Amino acid sequence: MNQDGKLNYVEFAAKDLVATKQFFTAVFGWHFVDYGPEYTSFSNQGLDGGFYKANACSLTAKGGALLVFYSADIQATLRQVIRHGGEVIQSIFDFPGGVRFHFTEPSGNEFAVWSEAVLSEKAPAVS
Repeated sequence: MNQDGKLNYVEFAAKDLVATKQFFTAVFGWHFVDYGPEYTSFSNQGLDGGFYKANACSLTAKGGALLVFYSADIQATLRQVIRHGGEVIQSIFDFPGGVRFHFTEPSGNEFAVWSEAVLSEKAPAVS
């Protein structure tokens, strides 16, 4: 249900809509609805949204917002990100509340994954 004044939708640019959709489907189990060749949407992922065809991407170093996934098994998620074409741009590190890592998906948008994991559960550094 839509709530007044609450975040409801997010959109990202995507250089390669097909690769981006394949990545999120394989890693996070997302489903997409295409609206022509230049837009696709997702829903029921904590926040609904979409990807539009454009030669741009969202990176925190350039002032982009960072959306963060939760994972009960951060090591397994890290392996899935790498296996399906994501690039780890910041290896697992401690932060208040747990650990996290940052990655880019095939179109170059930056995301992060966090977990309450303890230090002994951290995955090895990824180069």
